[in-house]
Amino acid sequence: MSEQSEQQKFAVLIDGDNAQASLLPQILAEVSKVGMITIKRIYGDWTTTNMNSWKDSLHKYAIQPIQQFRYTTGKNATDSAMIIDAMDLLHDNDVGGFCIVSSDSDYTRLATRIREEGLFVIGVGEKKTPEAFTNACNQFIFCENLTVTRELKKRPRQRTQKERPGVGGPLPLLLQGFEMAAKEEEWVHLAAMGSVLRQLDPAFDPRTFGHQRLQSLIRDYPETFVLKLDDSKTPPVAYVALTPQTRKD
Repeated sequence: MSEQSEQQKFAVLIDGDNAQASLLPQILAEVSKVGMITIKRIYGDWTTTNMNSWKDSLHKYAIQPIQQFRYTTGKNATDSAMIIDAMDLLHDNDVGGFCIVSSDSDYTRLATRIREEGLFVIGVGEKKTPEAFTNACNQFIFCENLTVTRELKKRPRQRTQKERPGVGGPLPLLLQGFEMAAKEEEWVHLAAMGSVLRQLDPAFDPRTFGHQRLQSLIRDYPETFVLKLDDSKTPPVAYVALTPQTRKD
């Protein structure tokens, strides 16, 4: 009971017009890694057929459907309803974080406003999501990474150069993250490096590059990084350093 009470409470707000019902279990699992979900709401016009895919999930995952009629053709009233509810929850001080599920850039200012209050914001959307929205969140998870999670577990690890649109391989970002986390130290706690990487790019995710974990991605660059595990702790703690050749460069 004490562990539950110490967990950060999260509100998950889903734009039903801009999200995939099939990924709902994975989305909830991702948010549960960082906090306890206390509010789950899906917004949309439930009189339309495009919301049918969500109906089977409502009872199964105890999600509250919020009806929002489309008053004008071509205008998305769902955005406004979600933003108003989010601001109400923000000022009620009942949650410590939000998960906004949408690929719509209209939520950029909402994410920024929530962060200004010191709350954690997770965004979930497709890779087409505008960078302004992804960068407005503390963490952004691409839906495409959620669909390949099981596939990554089954197939052998191999070096990959998957790229996010407009972004090259991960090595430059990994080096920048290491330098910021290391300061004057030779060895860096891998978790600390991961936190810095998320600050540099909220959408950073090892799964984008074909790896389930940061440790696995780091191992893909043995000419640049060295890893060591401290087995005296449970679970073992990973540390990373630059190779002698990289330090000379």
